[in-house]
Amino acid sequence: MTTGADSTGRTPLTLPVLPIDAATDENEGVGVVLPGMVVPLDLSESEVRAAVEAAQAAALQGDKPRVLLVPRVDGEYAGIGVLGRVEQVGRLQDGDPGALIRGVRRIRIGAGTAGPGAALWVEGTEVEESVPEPSPSSQLRSSRGDPKPGQVTELMKEYKALITDWLRKRGAWQVVDRVQQIDNVSQLADNAGYSPFLSTEQRLKLLETVDPVERLRAATAALREHLAEQDVAETIAKDVQEGVDKQQREFLLRRQLEAVRKELAELNGEPEDESEDYRARVEAAELPEDVRKAALKEVDKLERSSDQSPEGSWIRSWLDTVLELPWNERTEDAYDITGAQRVLDEDHAGLQDVKERITEYLAVRKRREERGLGVVGGRRGGAVLALVGPPGVGKTSLGESVARAMGRKFVRVALGGVRDEAEIRGHRRTYVGALPGRVVRAVKEAGSMNPVVLLDEVDKVGADFRGDPAAALLEVLDPAQNHTFRDHYLEVELDLSDVVFLATANVLEAIPQPLLDRMEVVQLDGYTEDEKVTIAGDHLLPRQLERAGLAEGEVTLAEDALRKLAAEYTREAGVRNLERAVQRVLRKVAAQQQLGKLELPYEVGVDELRALIGRPHHTPESAQDPAERRTAVPGVATGLAVTGAGGDVLFVEASLADPETGGSGLTLTGQLGDVMKESAHIALSYLRSRGAELELPVGDLKERGIHLHVPAGAVPKDGPSAGVTMTTALASLLSGRQVRPDVAMTGEVSLTGRVLPIGGVKQKLLAAHRAGVTTVVIPKRNEPDLDDVPQEVLDGLDVHPVADVRQVLELALTPAQSGSREVPVAA
Repeated sequence: MTTGADSTGRTPLTLPVLPIDAATDENEGVGVVLPGMVVPLDLSESEVRAAVEAAQAAALQGDKPRVLLVPRVDGEYAGIGVLGRVEQVGRLQDGDPGALIRGVRRIRIGAGTAGPGAALWVEGTEVEESVPEPSPSSQLRSSRGDPKPGQVTELMKEYKALITDWLRKRGAWQVVDRVQQIDNVSQLADNAGYSPFLSTEQRLKLLETVDPVERLRAATAALREHLAEQDVAETIAKDVQEGVDKQQREFLLRRQLEAVRKELAELNGEPEDESEDYRARVEAAELPEDVRKAALKEVDKLERSSDQSPEGSWIRSWLDTVLELPWNERTEDAYDITGAQRVLDEDHAGLQDVKERITEYLAVRKRREERGLGVVGGRRGGAVLALVGPPGVGKTSLGESVARAMGRKFVRVALGGVRDEAEIRGHRRTYVGALPGRVVRAVKEAGSMNPVVLLDEVDKVGADFRGDPAAALLEVLDPAQNHTFRDHYLEVELDLSDVVFLATANVLEAIPQPLLDRMEVVQLDGYTEDEKVTIAGDHLLPRQLERAGLAEGEVTLAEDALRKLAAEYTREAGVRNLERAVQRVLRKVAAQQQLGKLELPYEVGVDELRALIGRPHHTPESAQDPAERRTAVPGVATGLAVTGAGGDVLFVEASLADPETGGSGLTLTGQLGDVMKESAHIALSYLRSRGAELELPVGDLKERGIHLHVPAGAVPKDGPSAGVTMTTALASLLSGRQVRPDVAMTGEVSLTGRVLPIGGVKQKLLAAHRAGVTTVVIPKRNEPDLDDVPQEVLDGLDVHPVADVRQVLELALTPAQSGSREVPVAA
């Protein structure tokens, strides 16, 4: 239907509107139709059917119905549509009614108007598509503003080349020939409407761009951008495919290699061992990522090496070690503090201070775990406990009790006599017979990454040309470093931050200071006599009955017999020799029962001990005859000392040379250290300077030699705490007054006669109590240390804190006899 011409001379057209939505499934995404395109439309849509029926009703005789194809985006109509000619009405491939419509030319939409049918009718004007004059910014302008010859042709060639490349990749060869035959710029640009990769916005831009050259340029840019994206996608797909092909090829080659090895094994008569398939074992094991990479790298080396190569056995040993380590195995901590305290009390009698400290340690770990503070930055808090004390006090068994209380595995690492650093850090794999360090072996033996590891005898670690093992322990015991511990053999990081390390030592001074700084010292000073009797009755006797093949109740030891064993048959800080004595008693009873000399059950009392195991070996000084005591002559004093076996008593003897034999000076024997020698010189200097004040005949000392001896000469001795003992021995010698046999003393002496503080007060008082001493002299400034001494020991001792040597002499020396004082001489 046409109307009169408008002001431009073009005849307006009155056409029914056929709206095309931008993204309908029926149009397969074709939301915009360009001139030259042929599209099928579904007539089951009411608007489409109404427009086609209205066009058919308005068509003149012999003319094909015409509609106006208008894009509709979000309910809004575009300003330019396409005049569409209804070529055919029939059925679509799915059987629904449809129409085939060909786009003819662009129509600028005008005002609405009335028309037959239910369709929307509008007036439209045909858009003239002539090539306009190029703008100054156009690529079709020369420097003088004139069109460049051949630019349109070059643009068409570029588009045809790009579209041909794209069509060939899709296999659309017939379309390629049709595109190559298009010579019209407008038709070539509108042909881009068939491209499925164009978005609705890009199609609208092509429809609304009147200039065909600009339209072709936009289509070319869109096509170029799509091809670039397609190239990137193809490159990625190619890389992925190559990776897949490589994996498939590697898989195939490995299966072939396995088949070849299987055939060789069968030819050689060797059974196929599945455990040798290290790659499968590594892939099946749940290893940390860095450990897994290192293991697979070694597997690759193993597969490339020959069976005769020694490197193969090294790699197999390394892989076996890595695969046997419990990388992901952990025991769950049982933080039952009450139960832990009960376990410690069941396993050990006494040692209350130590058990309280261990209970505190477990309580802190429990609170940190409950509050999520167990791991901070890959590190776990908590101190490394060092149990320091004499032999036989239960340091190792305390470690076992801690593990049992925490519900963890227990492993003991003996460090006594270790001199090679590689024992801790492991050997390099280049050495024959290389092994991982003892720490790694302990974790493997425990089968858990969080065991309790007891480093036994850490004070006896030595150093030589092979390195210092104590220095290697610094990283192991440092909570800030051991989460990345690297063994020389493994060469992969091993997390030791969740391992509870306990160390034991006999002598605190023998531990290197940097290593001691990483540990918290818990001192074990030994047992009292009452505690020894309790331990012997509750723990030692039942264990030795079982070892001797005796049932419970067949042999019993009276309490007074156990007390005599602890006091007179053994003299030690621990209970190891006491257990041997109990074992010896039970062996004697078992042997005499077999010989028919006694009947079971049998009770061993004090009177039976001498018949079974002989007389006591450690009779207290106070129990001996006064004439046989070592302090029965002037010049002998009893001192107290601390050794690696705990506290002990020692005697200091002094004598003067005969004036007729001549000689002068001070002679020291007994294998004394430099500090102890200095104490002897200080004691002599003090007595010489205060002789008149103390009423001692020191004037003739310059003509008589002094000999100071400390018995047990084969045992090295050192330390300043024997100063008051040496002073007392010399004063006793010069005054002729004996030293009381029930008095023992300790303390450092100064040139002015002050008694200075010393260490090991608790161990020394325990030793005095064991030796039968009743009076002990200690420095005044050591009085606070008495709080650590068990009350039953303090009840049996008369402790005198003193500040001056004169107080010591008043307490230790017997009263002066009437008559003249005679200074004894050496025989």
